[in-house]
Amino acid sequence: MSTSKRRLVDLSVTLDNNPNNDPPPLRPHVEYTDHQEGWPEMEAMFPGLTIDDLPGSEAWAAERLQITTHSGTHMDAPWHYASTTDGGKPAYGIDELPLDWCLQPGVKLDFRALPDGHVVTAQEVEAELKRIGHDLQPLDIVLVNTRAGSVFGTPEYLLAGVGMGREATMYLLERGVRVVGTDAWSWDAPFKYTRERFEASGDASIIWEGHKAGRDIGYGQMEKLANLEALPAHGFTVSCFPYKIKHASAGFVRAVAIFYDE
Repeated sequence: MSTSKRRLVDLSVTLDNNPNNDPPPLRPHVEYTDHQEGWPEMEAMFPGLTIDDLPGSEAWAAERLQITTHSGTHMDAPWHYASTTDGGKPAYGIDELPLDWCLQPGVKLDFRALPDGHVVTAQEVEAELKRIGHDLQPLDIVLVNTRAGSVFGTPEYLLAGVGMGREATMYLLERGVRVVGTDAWSWDAPFKYTRERFEASGDASIIWEGHKAGRDIGYGQMEKLANLEALPAHGFTVSCFPYKIKHASAGFVRAVAIFYDE
């Protein structure tokens, strides 16, 4: 008889009205309605009902959201990166992402010591895998721990963390990885640093280079993860099923790490 115990670690941030978590055009807004403010809706649905008929004279509480599919912890779909993927096939939306990709062994790459704005290379990924003693397997879910996770919710967040470059992303995809994630705002380096490099070089290929790897091999990419510092390098399972939105570029995710302790 097994004596193992299941333990869960929440890898998702909380969606709220904090202005530090997204740039101004993309900031979500949550409008809260309490049990008194919800009464007009309930009254309209049940003619003849009075609020005093209800326990505690309370109707329902509810929220209205003004958000994008990239608000909070979410997973990008190939449609976000380009109109085609996998050799010119039509890129698919988040509702078409294979479910089998979203419940697989997890691997954490720890790049917290690298400076903000650094673009991780394939060589650095390979070196980190060697350091943690892990051989990548097809469908491993690779999570990238950056400094950004430690400053989520603060003014530093949007400028913090490293980015995964094209060659680093392709290194993972060519070995069968199909879902990745980061605790930074983006899989690529913060835009401030990319903008500076582009202004200096004029090289457009560096813009969104990690995302654009999805034109070659389709994959799911989680952003704004949390608590990655609490994870070991491997030995856990990741559950990260995205919300189904028709042909959307992304879907909200409640990402969780699952451990079975003896």
